[in-house]
Amino acid sequence: MTTIAENIEQLRGRLQRFERQYERSAGSVKLLAVSKRHPVESIIAANEAGIEDFGENYLQEALDKIQHLSSRRLIWHFIGPIQSNKTKAIAKNFQWVHSIDRLKVAQRLSDQREPSAAKLNVCVQIKLSQEPSKTGIELGEAEALCDSVEALPNLKLRGLMAIPAALLDLESQRRSFQTLAQEYSRLKPRYAQFDTLSMGMSNDFEAAIAEGSTLIRIGTTLFGTRS
Repeated sequence: MTTIAENIEQLRGRLQRFERQYERSAGSVKLLAVSKRHPVESIIAANEAGIEDFGENYLQEALDKIQHLSSRRLIWHFIGPIQSNKTKAIAKNFQWVHSIDRLKVAQRLSDQREPSAAKLNVCVQIKLSQEPSKTGIELGEAEALCDSVEALPNLKLRGLMAIPAALLDLESQRRSFQTLAQEYSRLKPRYAQFDTLSMGMSNDFEAAIAEGSTLIRIGTTLFGTRS
């Protein structure tokens, strides 16, 4: 059985190989460790192997971890669906939110972010498939939501995020990601700090890198199977 440090080393090697293979600049793809349902000890092991960015889906689980690990310099990303009654805690405790899919949530996050804190980095989540389990805004509505989010005083609009349907072959995965990549390229010139295309997970990050992802969200490949 490999250790988390060994998994990270192997993953970084694959990431660098895909950057070269698809003519991406070295270091242009950031690694976000998805630590949901993994224990604090696993996060510490990943941090000691050089990982600083961690993604969580479930608020109470995340808050417990954030408190427990408060002495470490970690960057916390909220990547799950957001209920309106959870925005205050998210605004207070996270540095990034990847799952903005309606203006009401964005407004609450901005209103509830401490003005003395750095602006909250956010991505608008796009729905690429019609699976009932997938959340996000329709592609045609993305620009209007981005315009509204850009105007909010305590948020920093950084880019787009999506969780596509699970597809098995590389070419199908690439076609799915192309849709989001094209919209990202179209919108990028409109917004001053728009630099993040958050797409790609353990089973499809090669395709995501091929299509221009700047941030891949990796859980199982890094931490192993969740309990």
